[in-house]
Parts: sequence; C-alpha cells; structure tokens
Amino acid sequence: MHDELMALAGRLEAAGEGPPLPCPDPVNAAMIRNWTQALGDTGTWDDVAPPAMIQVWSMPGLVRRPDQRGAADDVLAMLDAAGYTGIVATNCDQVYDRYVKVGEQLSTRMRFGGVTGPKRTAMGEGYFVTWHQTWYDETDERVAEMLFRVLKFKPGPRPPAGSTGGTGGRYPLRPAIGQDTAFFWDGVNAGELRIQRCADCGTLRHPPGPMCPKCHSPNRDYVVASGRGEVHSYVVHHHPPVPGRTPPYAVAVVELEEGVRVVGNVNGCPPDEVRVGMPVRLVFERMDDEIVLPQWTPADAPPPPATAAEPVEEEPASGGLEIELTPTFIISTAIATRDFMPVHHDPAQARAQGSQDIFVNILTSIGLVQRYALETVRDATLESIEVRLGAPAYAGDTLTLTGDRVDDRTLRVRGAVSIGDHLTATVRFKEAG
Repeated sequence: MHDELMALAGRLEAAGEGPPLPCPDPVNAAMIRNWTQALGDTGTWDDVAPPAMIQVWSMPGLVRRPDQRGAADDVLAMLDAAGYTGIVATNCDQVYDRYVKVGEQLSTRMRFGGVTGPKRTAMGEGYFVTWHQTWYDETDERVAEMLFRVLKFKPGPRPPAGSTGGTGGRYPLRPAIGQDTAFFWDGVNAGELRIQRCADCGTLRHPPGPMCPKCHSPNRDYVVASGRGEVHSYVVHHHPPVPGRTPPYAVAVVELEEGVRVVGNVNGCPPDEVRVGMPVRLVFERMDDEIVLPQWTPADAPPPPATAAEPVEEEPASGGLEIELTPTFIISTAIATRDFMPVHHDPAQARAQGSQDIFVNILTSIGLVQRYALETVRDATLESIEVRLGAPAYAGDTLTLTGDRVDDRTLRVRGAVSIGDHLTATVRFKEAG
C-alpha cells in the first residue's frame, strides 16, 4: 500500500491546482449569525464575514455534491481502505488578502500538498496528509488561502479507565513528597509544572531544595512553567525491569524554555526517534487513582487520551478567554462550521477512533483564536492565523486562551485544556491604514 500511496501522492502533486469550484452558498448573514452565536463572537460583522470563517463557505455540508471533491480525497480513501480510518487535524494556516463581503459568491481551488509517513504517533501509526486551498471572488481576485494538514491513523484499542500501562491496580512507584517538594506535586495534581524560585534573587531551581544555591536564601516560591522545551540528553532504558513500564523507553533530560532541566519519559514516539534538540511539550500521565506524572511528548504529536490526567478546574490567566466545552458547544460549533464528521457529534464514533469523547473541530479552534485576538487587540484587521493543534479539547473540559504580544503586528496565542496545550497559534495583524 505504501508504494501505491506515494505514487498516487506524486501524481496529485504534479497535477497542481484544480479547476475552480463554486462555494455552495454566497456569503450570507444567516450563516455568519449562526457562526458568531455558536462561538460566542460578539464582534460587529454587519457587511463582512469573520475572516476565520473562510473555510466554512466551501465546506460541502452534510450532503456533498458530485463536483465537491477535495484535493486529498483519493489519498484519504486509500488510507481508509488500508485501515487508517482515524483522522485528526493537526495544522491550519490561513492568510487573508481581504475580508469577504455579504453577498459575494466565492469559488475555491485546491491542490495536493503531499504525504509523509508512516509515522508512529501517540494516536497510532499514521500518515500526515497536506493540501492547499485558495478562495477567489467573482472577478477571480484571490481573497484568502490556506494550508491544511491532517493525521490519518490506525485507531488502537483504548485502555480501560484507570489503566496503569498493563500493571493494573496501584502504581508501585510512589514519589517521596516532603516539605520541599509538596508544592511540585500539588502543581502536578492541578495540571501545572511548578518550578521552585528563590523569593529573594529570583533564581529558578529544579529539583527543589531548601536553600537557593546562588544567594543561599531559604525563602522560596514558584513559577508555572510553559510546559515547552527540548531534549537536552536522553537514554533508552532496556534493563533492569521497572514496575509499570515496558522497555524499551526513552528517559530524557528536558531543558525548559525557562532555562531549568527536568527529567521525564518521552511518550508518543518510538524511543529510536528521540533526538537531542527535539522540541517536546508537557503531558500528564495518570498512573492510578492517586498518582499523576509529568512526562514529555514530541511537540507535534497528539497526546494519548486514555493516559491523560483527569480534568481540573483552574482560574484563567489574566486577560484570558475561558470556554466551557459542553457537548452543546462542541456540537453546535461543528454544525455552524458545516463540519459533520461524527467524531464531533457522536461519542460512540469518537471512542471507536481512539478518543475519549467528542472534541472541538479545528474550524472552531481557529475561530476561537480569531475571537480572542480581536477581543485582545481592538479594531485590528487580521492578516493571517497559523494554528497547530495538540491535545484534544474534549467535552466536559475547559479551554483557556491566553496570549503574548510579540510586536505591534504579532500575537502568540496558547489554548490550554486540562491535559495540555490544545493549540498554539500565531496571529498577525495588518498595518494600520
């Protein structure tokens, strides 16, 4: 299958951009109203559409017309037939030449971008499939373009709730928690990676200790790390046996963005794929009903839902946007974005593909990034949004979006759920005037 798949991908890449396809409906106020109400967007969209809606105008909906074939349909069908039936979006980069106006009839053209794989991911073995889409107005002027990437994977069996990686019952290795380390484990249980800080000189240190190694002060507090870093060094453990672990597995020293180093296992990829300098992000692995461990996974790998920590309630960061992910929210936003994939509507179908519940679709995620960006930077005009997805945003969880201004035209956005970063995004604004 692999050789046939790559041959097909090569032919599709060589074919270039396909003919224009008219979008099912003109840009209209009713769809804009449904979209803004579902996503909670209170912006003023009287005569133009929210730019993050651009993909909605060309979505086929529940019933696809014969001419509404996507650039990657043949590749996706071949992967389905070979057992790669799971699908999850991983990247969506949109560029807006201008906002589209109510009443405009858009058309879209697509070209195939490529296939990479097979890759071992936390979701299972899979292939990454990329395509590009461009939108034009009636005069054939380009109004927007997009790169879209999905992971097609073979769903694996879901471990039962409370699984300990095959050991069953109580996880045998218990951390030693004392006066100097209690804050760290309290943070883990709250879904935070807390790093000890000297309350006098501000030096960060890990592992925690009773006294600052720089100024020797016994006063201390902590900061919450971003959960992002890179592999500084690692070993692949084969022997001796460790209770609750199946060798071989990689144990890494991860250098955090904050400058300190933390030890943890690297999950989500085979140990022979771990490399020094590899970007990783934090995940929490529940070992039993009491113990959760901070671990690491490749920055671009979706985390395994069955081993994630239970949802926790956290206060949103200052200036953040907090979204309660009720089933109604997830289903209504999927419908408002014309996405009828069962994993966003049907819990049984979602679980059959290796997820623990229905989850937010990427069209909603990018819409929420737009909402946060324009509520943060008032009266701005969007130029582009680049989104990379991480942890699924499941029903029953809370999504909190926070951001940092890089410069006058750039905003970095992080969307966090209880099991890690759901998304990281870069938003760019057009120059004023």
